[in-house]
Amino acid sequence: MWWKPAATALVPLLFWTVQSLAQTAGLDVFRRPETVPFPASAPYDREIAALGKMLFFDPRLSSGRNISCSSCHNPSFGWEVPAPKPIGAANKPVRRHAPTLINAAWITPLHWDGRTESLEEQAIGPITDPTKMNATFDGITQRLSAVEDYRIWFARLFPEQGIGKETVLTALATYQRTIVSGSASFDRWVEGDETAISDAAKRGFELFAGKANCTVCHSGWMFTNNQLYDIGLETTDLGRGALEPSDPDQKYRFKTPGLRSIALRAPYMHNGSLRSLEEVIRHYASGGAAAEGRPTDISAFDISSNETADLIAFLETLTGTDSNVPTPILPAN
Repeated sequence: MWWKPAATALVPLLFWTVQSLAQTAGLDVFRRPETVPFPASAPYDREIAALGKMLFFDPRLSSGRNISCSSCHNPSFGWEVPAPKPIGAANKPVRRHAPTLINAAWITPLHWDGRTESLEEQAIGPITDPTKMNATFDGITQRLSAVEDYRIWFARLFPEQGIGKETVLTALATYQRTIVSGSASFDRWVEGDETAISDAAKRGFELFAGKANCTVCHSGWMFTNNQLYDIGLETTDLGRGALEPSDPDQKYRFKTPGLRSIALRAPYMHNGSLRSLEEVIRHYASGGAAAEGRPTDISAFDISSNETADLIAFLETLTGTDSNVPTPILPAN
């Protein structure tokens, strides 16, 4: 692995303005960190992460034993799925597009509407949601306790707690914090290899940091500032506004996703409504498609077909070497 686990949170990454990027090229702000932030309450443990990986891929965590966390967060598709909305336990599409888990250790808040602060808390929602995995932690505890290997591993790794809600969530979160985007050609360019990306991609980066103004929201090495915005999508989903109905400014605000491995993650947006990177760029360039009179957080800009191709060429350089994730061998009943 390229990274070193860290027991406590890292100093927040520095986000530069578009002006300073233009003045200095600003590539250092996009340099990958050397450590992964693990909380002091749940420091990195290789065996707990391995247990969490088994749970992540184990359909025993769903009521029907027919889906797992990986059903909606597939590593082959940038830890998402290639559909507007995943199919849940009720055999129907869930409410929103599956957000990526790439670089989950640095993402806060979590969910499209930013309703949770930690990976431990985040996992409760999809596991217990009737439209998603439709499970209960009492049921999961009973099911895992019936498996000898799980009894042995939990007893050894959590001797005072054993199998239960908190230890299942700790194992899942520990594993998810190890889901870190692999080194990409863009990273080699940042480190000084001028041949790592094409001239088209370099022009695309200039557009990204300049005229297109993408770095206002997609900043830092993960290409997100972890903030929520209204980007002018036509939608009836209020996003953050549903959680804060007394504040009209929160309506239609959704989390800015990171852009690592973005080329693998179509379709895009909280509802999977944009099918390609070209459609995404067209949406932003047009200033959004929201109803007239609804203020949004984006501004229109002019972009040619050649510039669009350059911008996509740059975005494709963000795909790392992390998509080939072996599926663990799960314990038998």
